Amino acid sequence: MTHPGAASTTTLVTGPVRSGKSRHAEDLLEGHEDVTYVATGRTADPTDPEWSRRVAHHRARRPGTWRTLETTDVAGAIRAATGPVLVDCLGTWLTALVDDAGWDDLVAAADAVRREADRLVESLCAARVPVVVVTNEVGWSLVATTASGRLFQDELGRLNALVGGVAAQVHLVVAGRVVDLSGAPVVPREPRPRTLDA
Repeated sequence: MTHPGAASTTTLVTGPVRSGKSRHAEDLLEGHEDVTYVATGRTADPTDPEWSRRVAHHRARRPGTWRTLETTDVAGAIRAATGPVLVDCLGTWLTALVDDAGWDDLVAAADAVRREADRLVESLCAARVPVVVVTNEVGWSLVATTASGRLFQDELGRLNALVGGVAAQVHLVVAGRVVDLSGAPVVPREPRPRTLDA
């Protein structure tokens, strides 16, 4: 079992959409010139101008010395890094993994996500460079009405808890404010054994 803080160089930055979490993550690595920015989302798409504008906005905000790597092999990127790494974000990464596995077999897709999640955690625990990982909190509203929506919510929630459980630092960004959760207790992955009174 991996213990809290085992990923001693990792900071997880989580929060809702448009909370400022990506800007906060970038600020955490301000001053580093050799950052590898691991972009896990799909690339700019001329058929989706709004998405293309988002991608362009993110690129324009990054320092010119940062290198962008568009990949879903996040574990491989972290293992190969010789300088700081910023991964943005786990939500789009999970979507890409399920796209590759296929949305028609959600059991197989969940298995694929969990295998890659384990690889990710292993790479974070082995990292010797600063790693900042951005993710989304999607489970604060209603339960999704479709099986694929529930899979996304459930697996991203599990993934966030898995990474948050080993990260040395965890920051929650809400309404443009940062709350440091690093000292908060970690929920055990497995229920604690219960004993019955004799």
